[in-house]
Amino acid sequence: MSKFLIAGLGNPGVEYAGTRHNIGFGVVDYIAQQHEYSFSSGRYAHVCEWRHRGKPVFLIKPTTFMNLSGKAVQYWMQAEKIAIENILVITDDIALPFGTLRLRAKGSDGGHNGLKSIQESLANTNYARLRFGVGSNFAKGRQV
Repeated sequence: MSKFLIAGLGNPGVEYAGTRHNIGFGVVDYIAQQHEYSFSSGRYAHVCEWRHRGKPVFLIKPTTFMNLSGKAVQYWMQAEKIAIENILVITDDIALPFGTLRLRAKGSDGGHNGLKSIQESLANTNYARLRFGVGSNFAKGRQV
């Protein structure tokens, strides 16, 4: 049976909650809420198992911080025997205008440290990624 992994990227901790960089966490939180599922603490991530049309979908929010997201993605792929073509990574993108979405089946990290970590951990770029444009027109530094 095929299994799927959706990794929402962000940084753990209340100081990062609601920031543009944590939009990946927000998306997987929304999916879980819509289906009345909740996350539990797992190895390297908060995890929620959801079933879509009878197939298991693992939602994860890495607790490794953005720059080490690959560690969590790789662990859950291996632990649940999920093929790379069944992975979707959701992240922010400052190069895209606010509100713009970009879905790609594969590609480069585009300078995003979370995607760079995943690429290094998997030694591969053939995984889907959904980028949410957050634009670059916001105050630099900590966003709370």
